[in-house]
Amino acid sequence: MIEAREEDIAAFWRRVREQLPDLTPEPPAAWAFGATTAHADELLALVLAGVKTGTASSVRDYEASGEPLPAVDDLSVILDGSAVPRAVLRTVSIEIVPFDQVTPEHAHAEGEGDRTLTAWREIHERYWRAHSENPLGFDRDMPVVCERFELLFP
Repeated sequence: MIEAREEDIAAFWRRVREQLPDLTPEPPAAWAFGATTAHADELLALVLAGVKTGTASSVRDYEASGEPLPAVDDLSVILDGSAVPRAVLRTVSIEIVPFDQVTPEHAHAEGEGDRTLTAWREIHERYWRAHSENPLGFDRDMPVVCERFELLFP
């Protein structure tokens, strides 16, 4: 798991609030996409290019980690693979569906591979088989959080 230093997050958040003063004084949760340094950088690049406007996560992983599920209007500081804060996202929609009911539209919004549902399923099944935080791991009817977001900064 990629984790940033609190001082780096605080300094980044001060810079963000100079441009977006209506945001809360306290920085939101900071996290990186993916499970590796390279994957975090690759997915962040898609976000910054405007290609990636959605993400998916396993409800079971939230249960295993004890972290709360994302909610509409949540803010997130997104880290690169070196744990440097690089972006701020706002969650605009959440839908929880079984893995095998994720839509082609959501797969396209995630921006990975050729952006098809077939590619999304292959990429995410492989990811959850290798990196799930929950001992139940992957199965085709596992609940998936389909999150859509907007890039607020930069």
